[in-house]
Amino acid sequence: MTNSKLSEEKVFKDPVHRYIHVRDKVIWDLIGTKEFQRLRRIRQLGTTYLTFHGAEHSRFNHSLGVYEIVRRIVDDVFKGRKEWNDDDRLLCLCAALLHDLGHGPFSHSFEKVFHLDHEDFTRAIILGETEVNAVLRTVGADFAKKVAEVIAKTYENKQVISLISSQIDADRMDYLQRDAYYTGVSYGHFDMERILRVMRPREDQVVIKSSGMHAVEDYIMSRYQMYWQVYFHPVTRSAEVILTKILHRAKQLYKEKYSFKHHPLHFYSLFEDKVDVKDYLKLDESIMFYYFQAWQEEEDIILNDLCSRFINRDLFKFVEFNPNEQMMTLLQLNKLFKQAGIDPDYYLVIDSSSDLPYDFYRPGEEEERLPIHLLKANGEIRELSRESEIVDAISGKRRTDHKLYYPLDLLEDLSTNSKAKKEILELLNRINRD
Repeated sequence: MTNSKLSEEKVFKDPVHRYIHVRDKVIWDLIGTKEFQRLRRIRQLGTTYLTFHGAEHSRFNHSLGVYEIVRRIVDDVFKGRKEWNDDDRLLCLCAALLHDLGHGPFSHSFEKVFHLDHEDFTRAIILGETEVNAVLRTVGADFAKKVAEVIAKTYENKQVISLISSQIDADRMDYLQRDAYYTGVSYGHFDMERILRVMRPREDQVVIKSSGMHAVEDYIMSRYQMYWQVYFHPVTRSAEVILTKILHRAKQLYKEKYSFKHHPLHFYSLFEDKVDVKDYLKLDESIMFYYFQAWQEEEDIILNDLCSRFINRDLFKFVEFNPNEQMMTLLQLNKLFKQAGIDPDYYLVIDSSSDLPYDFYRPGEEEERLPIHLLKANGEIRELSRESEIVDAISGKRRTDHKLYYPLDLLEDLSTNSKAKKEILELLNRINRD
């Protein structure tokens, strides 16, 4: 492996970490690759900018931030400790920098429609015929494979994985603070400096000295608040619903051999479920907006309308709705929407959000969450919720929220199908009161 250094340190000015420091040539070269530069054209928070107007920051910002946190841990906190293998330093830095490389435009909505996983594409970009892979190969023949293994959480040294992906990792520590900064909220702030100071490498994990427990409690509560006040904000979800329906509609029209005025050239491989890395890397949010702008002129009324709504922030309204308890009401609304000439597949949508703020280890579960461990003064290691009453109170408790989204403006236009629309409005008002 090479550990080539730049002739002088490069720095990026950053609003969250003040400065991001780069001394390793491989890191500097990775930042300059076209695959990494693409992340400038993908927002970190998808449609959240339609709710919090400052949320225009990119995956590029965030990736540099995660790298900087990991750099501080391995260079300032772990270096020289007997439980830490400094040979993994460069691997940690590269995995931190590249962990979000495979995100698509409007990441999670995009993945949901086309049944994709950004981690799969991250690994494919790292291992494929890309500029990123060429840079990684300058370190060693199998170095790209090791970076991909860290992303896949299969690398042999679990300490390395836990720095990038765990219940208290550099990824979360950066995005909570960065997203709080750009949205202008106070929820995501916590004492990261304290947490970094008390992190320690131990065998196959990273633990926290028990003296830092209160800083970790603050971090977990910050995460909880950010999810419900920012990430799951109902207005953001309304925009995501419309975005998702645009992509569904375009895919459906393509399958029906609809003649687009503006052919979705960049979407063909996605519509045919044959997307490869080369096609995927051509996609970013500027490309998506080009099509949304163009599709406002399509003959298809649904695609035309949904694109106009998304571009102009003419979003759906919502009511609290429990599909388990109100299924008959949903069936009734579906029937009335059809009578009103409004397609319920695109204009009557249940959206559910769910979050588990902290969990202890549950072997065999679909997503096994490694817990946060505290290192006691006597050397004993204890799982966090066994020591913290605050964390114990929320540990393992999943919160779920359901909302029903609909286009109020179409329902209030009583020039057509007024009887059905009035019934729909009465039913929605009743749900709102209940």
